[in-house]
Amino acid sequence: MSEIPSGELTLRTVAMPANANPAGDIFGGWVMSQMDLAAFVAASEHAGMRTVTAAVHSMTFEKPVKIGDTLCVYTAFSRIGRTSMTIDVQAWVHRHDRPRREKVTEAEFIMVAMDENGKPSPVPATRSSAASEAAG
Repeated sequence: MSEIPSGELTLRTVAMPANANPAGDIFGGWVMSQMDLAAFVAASEHAGMRTVTAAVHSMTFEKPVKIGDTLCVYTAFSRIGRTSMTIDVQAWVHRHDRPRREKVTEAEFIMVAMDENGKPSPVPATRSSAASEAAG
């Protein structure tokens, strides 16, 4: 039985030639930056304020991303603390010559909510009402 993505589809983008080496493989740093963007979107929508990346834990690339692949990034909250959120982030690719998505990598991102003065700020236990209205 094949694995399926877990979490919410948060970001989807196409891998372009500018993000690849001469062999057509997309740089891992580009994939990680897309995952960081997705973690930012999820955390900021949940908190209803600016968030920053505090840490990324353990990332291993299982499959390559190629030029033209659609990168799909999924996020799921595993912990919400006082000022931080732990988000499990998975990157999958849809290769247009294959019928299903394949998992590329996953990592745990720690995001911290920040107030207007750049200080850690308390995070609501549930998603902000502004984010809920935007989502639905």
